[in-house]
Amino acid sequence: MKPLLKPLLVAAAMIAAVSGGTIVPARALVEIDVNKGVVEPLPIAITDFLSADALGAEISGIVAADLQRSGLFAPIDRAAFIEKISNPDAAPRFEDWKVINAQALVTGRVSQEPDGRIRAEYRLWDTFAGQQLSGEQFFASQANKRRIAHIIADAIYERLTGEKGYFDTRIVFIDESGPKNQRTKRLAIMDQDGANARFLSDGRAISLTPRFSPNRQEITYMSYESGQPQVYLLQLETGQRELVGNFPGMTFAPRFSPDGQKVIMSLLRDDGNSNIYTLDLRSRTTTRLTDSTAIDTSPSYSPDGSQIVFTSDRGGRAQIYVMNADGTNQRRISFGEGTYSTPVWSPRGDLIAFTKQSGGEFQIGVMRTDGSGERILSSGFSQEGPTWAPNGRVLMFFKEPAGAGGPRLYSVDLTGRNEQPIQSPNFASDPAWSPLLE
Repeated sequence: MKPLLKPLLVAAAMIAAVSGGTIVPARALVEIDVNKGVVEPLPIAITDFLSADALGAEISGIVAADLQRSGLFAPIDRAAFIEKISNPDAAPRFEDWKVINAQALVTGRVSQEPDGRIRAEYRLWDTFAGQQLSGEQFFASQANKRRIAHIIADAIYERLTGEKGYFDTRIVFIDESGPKNQRTKRLAIMDQDGANARFLSDGRAISLTPRFSPNRQEITYMSYESGQPQVYLLQLETGQRELVGNFPGMTFAPRFSPDGQKVIMSLLRDDGNSNIYTLDLRSRTTTRLTDSTAIDTSPSYSPDGSQIVFTSDRGGRAQIYVMNADGTNQRRISFGEGTYSTPVWSPRGDLIAFTKQSGGEFQIGVMRTDGSGERILSSGFSQEGPTWAPNGRVLMFFKEPAGAGGPRLYSVDLTGRNEQPIQSPNFASDPAWSPLLE
């Protein structure tokens, strides 16, 4: 199998301010407060990057789309622009941008180097302060032009919000095609915005629940090639695949520990109980963490590896529990109506996302790690499987809208006000968000 991800080989350099402008100290123009419920998007003007062909406009268009999808930015219609940027190295006419209420302005240029690489540079301006906030340039191959755009969007997002961006990332998921009672389920990967979708398996055997490793270039997933659930590790760079083991009693696919040295899973043993185990990837030894007569499943590590969240029906119906990484101090944290499943710890460590079934509908929600502050972000028919963006501000999940005929991917931010569909080649389920690429 050929490599499926190519290294970006980006070099970045700061671009100094020009024409009397100064690069000002870092401060956030966009205040993120997920408890507000509504975050007013920042009006931002993103000009077509100058280039000898359409590439400049294509890259700046991807930047604008990334920022708009976040819900924190409102790119201004280019038809409203007064000044036409002809020299991105010169300071803009700030009054022309203040008139259209562009609180931030992005200008740039894209050119081709003698060795065939492209160079993309941008400048970010605070129009009301009349100052340059940042400026960088990046080099990459033509094949990585979209990654350059995502990296620029991440840089702008971070400079204006004070938070890390999440645009230079990938989503691994299950592509579903064919009749509903005879679906072909293939392992697939794509950019977080739905571009560059590629298949990682041929569909001859059902693949399920892929999960990213913290090292970014490896995933674990479940396959039924032999008729029994088997766990594989797949190296995305090389396509090399490794069988971890056969787990006929597996009830939930494995997830990696934060250090990438273990996977944690739920196994149904001969005694009929479903309990949680870890598997050391080096020694291939398993360690049992729970010993319950109930169903313990859906384990997920905290980002520091010290705790594990899981679901259990030991109290009569499925609720969320937390325990130490060695299985001690097991305690229940959810007490709401309905049943809970698929809890996932936020990369920030402050929240736990979950699926909830209550009142005849499915819900995607979050709660604090002690179970307080439960908030529902999305409700509807048949939706589940939340996965976190690496900055812990956005969730992706899958749901089947009424009459759709199959599941689709959606994202929603922590306000619950910005839910958006994610394009995929066919029906799609079981998304897993990668860490930021390098």
